[in-house]
Amino acid sequence: MERYYHVDGELRPADEATVNVRDRGFLYGDAAFETLRTYGRSVFEWSMHLERLRSTARTLGMGAAVPTDEDLRTRVRETLSANDLTDAYVRLSVTRGVQPGKLTPDPDVDPTVVVIVDGLPRGGTEGPPVWDDRAVVRTVETRRVPDEAVPATTKTHNYLNGILARLELRRSGADPSGTDPTADEALLRDGEGYLAEGTTSNVFFVADGVLRTPSTDGSLLPGVTRSVVLDLARDSAIPVETGRYTVRDLQSADEAFLTNTTWEIRPIATVDGVEFSEGTTSRRLRDRFDELVEERHY
Repeated sequence: MERYYHVDGELRPADEATVNVRDRGFLYGDAAFETLRTYGRSVFEWSMHLERLRSTARTLGMGAAVPTDEDLRTRVRETLSANDLTDAYVRLSVTRGVQPGKLTPDPDVDPTVVVIVDGLPRGGTEGPPVWDDRAVVRTVETRRVPDEAVPATTKTHNYLNGILARLELRRSGADPSGTDPTADEALLRDGEGYLAEGTTSNVFFVADGVLRTPSTDGSLLPGVTRSVVLDLARDSAIPVETGRYTVRDLQSADEAFLTNTTWEIRPIATVDGVEFSEGTTSRRLRDRFDELVEERHY
């Protein structure tokens, strides 16, 4: 089946869904985006994603570029319908649009809005995980860009930090895109050597019965799924702590997992060769997450 994407208010076949070569999202990464997941054709945690999209746009000085809530919902619904999808990956991008080729942006913005979708398995209590197995994770020397350089809360088209980390995996023979990968995710540390996040995920671990994850006081993107998991843990009377942790803290834990919109909650098998089993806390949170999705969307 031919894919259709939404570009500037129009549905277009995938091979015709293009943007101008002078678009600042292409030239400079001058754009905001969100990765969404739909269950039963409705977006999970839409409000949190939309607020983060608006926050990124405001940081980039183009807050007014983001269309209204209903406008964006309509574009997503139309794209899902055109592709006959109910459970899907959705990438929603808003760029500053086409402007003269200079670094300083013009104050007037004519944004480019793009919606891309792809199918995913059913979620909830009746669906299988998107991932095939527990995650193999490796730390890399590439460090997380500090918040003082690029605000960690922004989600822009510039993903060079993550790309460099994944390239480091490739050079080490642990390319996650290979046919026989030895790593699924690269784990980034901040400039002081403390745990920050994965290239596309947040990291959690359980030690002494306490669920721990790096604090947003550091340089990391506060993921939407991360926030949901923290709420589920507190509602389930699981002790929670956020702080600054080392790789050794993680490796000494009883269990660990990664979170992002597509993976949801993915248990970690190893970190730099140190093995973990999927413990009771991870399973409990996965069950609660699936129940939440089932209740809301099916």
